[in-house]
Amino acid sequence: MVPDARFSSYYGRPIINAPVWGSPEIPGYLFLGGLAGASSLLGAGAQLTGRSTLERVVKAGAVAAGGLSMIALVRDLGRPERFVNMLRTFKVTSPMNVGSWLLSGYLPAAAVAGGCALTGRLPRIGAVASAGAALIGPGVAAYTAALLSDTAVPAWHEAYRELPFVFVGSAAMAAGGLGMLGAPGEANPARNLALAGVCTELTASQIMEQRGGLVAETYRTGKSGAYLRSSKALAVLAAAGAVFGGRSPLVRRLSGAAFLAASASTRFGIFHSGVASAKDPKFTVVP
Repeated sequence: MVPDARFSSYYGRPIINAPVWGSPEIPGYLFLGGLAGASSLLGAGAQLTGRSTLERVVKAGAVAAGGLSMIALVRDLGRPERFVNMLRTFKVTSPMNVGSWLLSGYLPAAAVAGGCALTGRLPRIGAVASAGAALIGPGVAAYTAALLSDTAVPAWHEAYRELPFVFVGSAAMAAGGLGMLGAPGEANPARNLALAGVCTELTASQIMEQRGGLVAETYRTGKSGAYLRSSKALAVLAAAGAVFGGRSPLVRRLSGAAFLAASASTRFGIFHSGVASAKDPKFTVVP
């Protein structure tokens, strides 16, 4: 009998280079960017429907998350001018370049919208800035999925069909959670957004794992598996609290915090699954 073949690579070395992006900077950047973009969309809706408390909370959250995401990105880049260098050209086929332009337009609009909402001054300028941030926000929340899946990293590249839906659902869940946490009295739209995000993310994640083949192993094992299992558990608990918790401010706040934690766990899990798949040569060669 011929024994089963065992996979091996050249001295056990990886076939491709693992991502050099650092943690927690880059997974934090993925989470905070999604939170910011979706919060601006929710903030514009709150402004249109007269929910002033919810508007202030999510717009302030968008400014804070957007600013922290830029700090995390620049910290990983090493020098601020590296971000500026990406704006020397516009290349629609480069997710990193498109994302740099999206951030350059989004952050000032979100800052003006948040400042006007918190101070109550210049409402017309604030409304225009809020509309601009809401228009660009979904792109900010989604482009990082294209950025990851456009690489040769197996766990990210194999998920190119589903990853944008996972990230958009995660962003909606985070923004809805922020609204529930900070404005429980006006949280119905935030709750609905978070529930829609849960359904989107869990469905897309399930399809991603089924279609992933061999590389889907990285979604279920190691550090990435722990993060992704935690995300699913937190999302289900948060959704149950949001649906069955009634109008209790405490339950809404706890559900909102769980939505935020679930969204963050998703981003960290996806990030570490990619790193693990690049380091193990079997995920590159066996498929």
